Amino acid sequence: MYRRCGFRYEKKLRAIGVARIAGIDEAGRGALAGPVVAAAVVLPEKFRHRRLNDSKQLAPELREEIYHTLISKPDLSWAVGIVDSIEIDRINILRATHKAMRAAIAALSSMPDHVLIDGLPVIPFPLRQTAIIDGDCISLSIAAASVIAKVARDRMMRDFCTQFPQYSFSQHKGYGTEQHLLKLHEFGPCPIHRRSFEPVAQPLLALEGLIAVATPPARRPGRDAGLPLPAA
Repeated sequence: MYRRCGFRYEKKLRAIGVARIAGIDEAGRGALAGPVVAAAVVLPEKFRHRRLNDSKQLAPELREEIYHTLISKPDLSWAVGIVDSIEIDRINILRATHKAMRAAIAALSSMPDHVLIDGLPVIPFPLRQTAIIDGDCISLSIAAASVIAKVARDRMMRDFCTQFPQYSFSQHKGYGTEQHLLKLHEFGPCPIHRRSFEPVAQPLLALEGLIAVATPPARRPGRDAGLPLPAA
């Protein structure tokens, strides 16, 4: 059932006296290259925005527009935390994501009283938290964090594209698209690739797997045309 992104969780917390609430989300966790970026956002209590939603559901132009709206508000507090590919390889992507989230919270101008986190709980974490599955579609605070994290990371990937133009990072942002895997197979990994990720170590295998998923296997006809053979 569709639920509009709103302040349900924030209102429940404010009703029990929690005043300063941050939303936190990440971008780049599933990419094969580049950093993981987390954003923490504290929205003003009377904040309203009719089009703010999970960043993945927004067109890039709208996402940029909302990003500028958010960061230009003087009564809105935000910060980002960044963990690069070297650290991701060293400590693994889950720990790196949590480290970026903690860094984003620590970088805020003042510490919130409670944090709403997209997904599962982050342990350890310095503050009280509420983890919300699909929180970026439910909480405006988390949705705002998702937009800021996504736009900040996309800009970093466009900058990396000028350093490593052969990989077309500005188009796929480091995710495992067919285009990226082809480039990876042709040129090998560059300094921002996550070498602990199997598709980076074995790009041809990953590409073949992607093509196999995209192409349905040919079926041998059974005795009656159009019916598959029974399983052995």
